[in-house]
Amino acid sequence: MLTTRGSKLTAFLQIFHKSLVKKFVYLYMPSTLKTGLFFGTFNPIHAGHLIIANYMVECTDLKEVWFVITPQNPLKNKSTLLKDNLRFYMVNLAIEDTKKFKACDIEFKLPKPSYTINTLTYLKEKYPDKNFVLIMGSDNLKTFHKWKNYKQILEDYELYIYPRPVSDGGVLKNHKNVKILNAPLIEISSSFIRKSIKEKKDVRFFLTDKVYRHITEMHFYEK
Repeated sequence: MLTTRGSKLTAFLQIFHKSLVKKFVYLYMPSTLKTGLFFGTFNPIHAGHLIIANYMVECTDLKEVWFVITPQNPLKNKSTLLKDNLRFYMVNLAIEDTKKFKACDIEFKLPKPSYTINTLTYLKEKYPDKNFVLIMGSDNLKTFHKWKNYKQILEDYELYIYPRPVSDGGVLKNHKNVKILNAPLIEISSSFIRKSIKEKKDVRFFLTDKVYRHITEMHFYEK
């Protein structure tokens, strides 16, 4: 009888110990799946985007980068955008051979206009094993106070900031969750590429070969 009770007690203690360890790991151990979220319209995705993403997975503690294609940026004019599916397709063309990169169309399925705080809330619930980090340029950090619920984002998530021309990030650069990175300064922009294509200039070296050929074949941005 004592042996049976002892065995039951031992089994109970083992189960309790495993449960306690799991809870401790969940609450206190950092996730190994640190994922950078690179938000943008990617209209189109270009070499500058890919260089920054490459830097993030090779020179920081991020394990992967998700390109979150934005259907409607509340701070930008939507009339300049190609259709969502076209930009999503081009992002996939640009990164299809890179395992550490992923194209994410989650914002296409969320209410519009799309706000980062809503996307983060959804992703956190859907992927609880991932530790999400926001990737943005210093120019966006300077206007970050205009974002919906920006204080909550700053408290709940890390921001990895890459340099942009004529912007040091503003007052928020000293926040405890803001990490200023010594990434390459890229002066390429999607607007420059669109303008150049409209002016019939050759921009093949600003884009991946597949994206360039696709844009040329589809006559995007020519008008």
